[in-house]
Amino acid sequence: MITQTTSFPSDGQTLEAYIARPDGAGPFPGVLVIHEIFGLNDNICDIARRFADQGYAALAVDLFANRSRVMCMFRLFAGMQFNSFEHQGIHDLRAALDHLAQQPGVDPNRLGAVGYCLGGGLAIALACTDNRLKAIAPYYGMNPRPLEAVQRSCPVVGSYPERDFTAGAGKALDMELDKCGVAHDIKVYPGAKHAFFNDQRAASYDPAAAADSWERVLAFFGQHIR
Repeated sequence: MITQTTSFPSDGQTLEAYIARPDGAGPFPGVLVIHEIFGLNDNICDIARRFADQGYAALAVDLFANRSRVMCMFRLFAGMQFNSFEHQGIHDLRAALDHLAQQPGVDPNRLGAVGYCLGGGLAIALACTDNRLKAIAPYYGMNPRPLEAVQRSCPVVGSYPERDFTAGAGKALDMELDKCGVAHDIKVYPGAKHAFFNDQRAASYDPAAAADSWERVLAFFGQHIR
């Protein structure tokens, strides 16, 4: 496995990211990893490495790089609420997807995204605006507005905890994707809490739900990206 830090421009600013990819020349499918409100931390970098172990080139972008985290969070959540598809976070993710597609050994025709909490909501919105994505995996994320926009989405494998306000978002997304005829696998995990996939947060980590959701993501991505 090869890992490194990298940077790239977005709307006149510089964003930073962490890359993990398998050894060899490729071509590899690519996955954009979108962090939760804690930013690009060890947990997110570890997820990128886990994807690399499975044969993907993974780019974990830092949406807070060189910026005020508080202001970034405010702008991102406000953008998701009032302008789901054209705010700064979406612009930054498009730039990150550009950077991932340009990496040596990455097949630009086989790209996906995974996101957690904040990142989960961003992944869904990005899929409605960027047809380079072949599949996405939102974890406990909120839906874009209007929800009907997901008719433009690529296939979705979503994972939601029952003991969390996002469970309702997952159920609504499931119904809307059914209506739109978009391929999807949405699951709400009984008894699970928000951030159940984060194995560095003992209070919320759910090993059984995390393991099952990981296998579902790999199987779904294997079908639609690999």
